Amino acid sequence: MVEDANAVILTFGSYRLGVHGPGADLDTLCIGPSYVNREEDFFYTFHDILASMDEVTELQPVPDAHVPVMKFKFDGISIDLLYASISCLIVPEELDISDVSVLHNIDEPTVRSLNGCRVADQILKLVPNIEYFRTTLRCLKFWAKRRGVYSNVTGFLGGVNWALLVARVCQLYPNAVPSMLVSRFFRVYTQWRWPNPVMLCSIEENELGFSVWHPLRNPRDRSHLMPIITPAYPCMNSSYNVSASTLRVMMEQFQYGNKICEDIELNKVGWSALFVPYVFFEGYKNFLQIDVVAADVDDLRAWKGWVESRLRQLTLMIERDTIGKLQCHPYPREYIDDTRKCSHSAFFMGLQRKQGEVVQEGQQFDIRGTVEAFRHSINMYMFWKPGMDIHVSHIRRRQIPCYVFPDGFKRSRPSRSTVPVENRPKSLQENEVSGTELRGRNIKRKYDDKGVKQDVVLKKHCANPFVESLTPGNYAVSDCQELKSGESTSLTNSEQDELDRRMSPEAGTECGSNSSGVTSVSSEDGSPEYVASVSVAGYVDDSARAVEAMNNSRFDTTYMADSVKLGIGTLASANNEVLQDTLQTHLEVLAFNSFLNFYFFLFFLSTLMYLFCQHKGTLVHVAKALLFSLVLTVYFYC
Repeated sequence: MVEDANAVILTFGSYRLGVHGPGADLDTLCIGPSYVNREEDFFYTFHDILASMDEVTELQPVPDAHVPVMKFKFDGISIDLLYASISCLIVPEELDISDVSVLHNIDEPTVRSLNGCRVADQILKLVPNIEYFRTTLRCLKFWAKRRGVYSNVTGFLGGVNWALLVARVCQLYPNAVPSMLVSRFFRVYTQWRWPNPVMLCSIEENELGFSVWHPLRNPRDRSHLMPIITPAYPCMNSSYNVSASTLRVMMEQFQYGNKICEDIELNKVGWSALFVPYVFFEGYKNFLQIDVVAADVDDLRAWKGWVESRLRQLTLMIERDTIGKLQCHPYPREYIDDTRKCSHSAFFMGLQRKQGEVVQEGQQFDIRGTVEAFRHSINMYMFWKPGMDIHVSHIRRRQIPCYVFPDGFKRSRPSRSTVPVENRPKSLQENEVSGTELRGRNIKRKYDDKGVKQDVVLKKHCANPFVESLTPGNYAVSDCQELKSGESTSLTNSEQDELDRRMSPEAGTECGSNSSGVTSVSSEDGSPEYVASVSVAGYVDDSARAVEAMNNSRFDTTYMADSVKLGIGTLASANNEVLQDTLQTHLEVLAFNSFLNFYFFLFFLSTLMYLFCQHKGTLVHVAKALLFSLVLTVYFYC
């Protein structure tokens, strides 16, 4: 038996589908005999053998993943190696992986490992045109990476998920060329009614007894938001880790792709417009920064892989503890700060309030307990070593570290004002002066109707007593000021236009107190630092998502000792009184119209009652009916 002992290596994923490219991971599956197990022989004995080989570098075992995997590089080629132990003493050289008999007497993790190869073979059998399928899949995988929605471990979609989605579109349009398949892909999945499943074939039942995806039979399957079912037995949901927040992000990106494809069909833009990278740090105002540190590079690689595999759990925990009112956008990319003395890696997660949610004054999202529970689960890592640590901190957009940007520094954002700088009023250009200097300049000389200058005092409705500095890109306190009622005054045309523009709803002016309290960010060694209160009044976001999400709310954040507390309050508008007066007048008109309608209705009803009683149609009876209806109308209206 020892002399005949062997194992078979098979490929799956992008390599088996024929859509791999330079730098792609090589997904492989090792099939061994029954007496070689995964827990001891593969992840310990075989791990030590690989570690002793000179060709193997960056060795990283992930035994607790949904599909246990060993990651490493062999002669510079990235390899993801899975292991499956089948019920045979000798593995046949010509093993038919698609035969159901290979699933006899094996456990669930082994089934999931074997299904990688089985699903890839089934996909190639079920698509009408393999070459068109491969070209379309290459295009959409590249698009997904550019738009930040390609990552199965983070809660988005991985390679097999995109392959199944593309294969279904190929089945719907069997004669379409790749350019049309790409366009139809976005059209189909923009209108897809999730959680209706995407299936390439019917779900197969078998006497082996393995659990298949069946929401009516399995209560756990009912919670899946974006089911994409694998075609090989046992049919499973390959996108089980998609959360409400990641589904929302992907649907937004599908709509973006559909809009671009419509413009391409109308010859408005070229195909390059579809692959414009998504600017993540311009889409949100609040972020969670997850810093991962370790003693050396090897420890960081293992520690970082463990943390990254658990990040989607943090998203689920935040959604659960806030009842879905706080939405998360985990970004599937790591960033490295080379200036740190220890080995470091960082992940970021965008935060925003759920759109359309009614916000009460002083309402807060306290996720300190959630973050602490997440850190506790992270520290349960079985391969933990001294020096491995994780820090979770809340930051605003202006606090984003420079190392996340391509050139190592944040580029200045262009001015949103359409008024030339030399023609703008001086009081509206003082965005970067201190609060003390700004308060000293709040008296401006204006002209009255007779051409005589009058002093106009600007009344501050959103003044923050804790203002210490105003950062570039944030409106100064004077942006939230209004004229004090008093003497007749007038503004110049340019000043009036600028003031109207700033106070209009489209400008996104925030006139409530919008200062952050004591905030903590990670220092160079990862420990929290105290940061004084600063003004963050009235920042206008370029992203449509952030404008819509934050238009009626704001975040007040307090973060202490690696815990996070998010608060949301309502915004006060500078022209609330005008809007209320207009609304009240409008409601009075509607009430008067309703009164007249009700009156004529009762008059008509009274006349019909009179005619029904067969009285003669004299003016006296009509007057009586009119008086009767008037009395009823006044009675019911009062």
